[in-house]
Amino acid sequence: MIEIRVLTPDDWPTWRDLRLAALTEAPGAFGSRLADWQGDGDREQRWRDRLSIPGARDLVAVLDRRPVGMASGVPTEDPLVLELISMWVHPDARGRGVGDRLVDEVACWARQRGADRLRLSVMPDNAAAKALYRRAGFQLTDEQGTLTPDGEQVMLRPLQGAVRPGS
Repeated sequence: MIEIRVLTPDDWPTWRDLRLAALTEAPGAFGSRLADWQGDGDREQRWRDRLSIPGARDLVAVLDRRPVGMASGVPTEDPLVLELISMWVHPDARGRGVGDRLVDEVACWARQRGADRLRLSVMPDNAAAKALYRRAGFQLTDEQGTLTPDGEQVMLRPLQGAVRPGS
């Protein structure tokens, strides 16, 4: 069974472990680099600050009592659009519904906040992530992301039909 936990800044060690694993395992999938979060960048307050973004929701998926995935929903300048960021699932947990569950949880949270669209950026060569997002109702747009020089692709999901996962 997949359990989804909402994190607070006090949960920073769990977030840190998952984020460092994500940046190690999939370095090209994120706008951040592992080196940005190591050394001087690896400070408790920085991790707490990351889990304190105003209006955000940070989630961890737990499978077999082990944290195996993460995702966040964050506000954008448009109150009708929220963004899915920091999405990652440990390779051992892929194909077991963890990614689907994280995306659905963020989508339901976004709808509850009054958003009508969920946005994300994905690297053009990340076929597995794009397949997950398409399965979850996202569609590619013509918009280019701005976090990396390679330029991510932006995907949107309408939220009109969002319902609480598991219902």
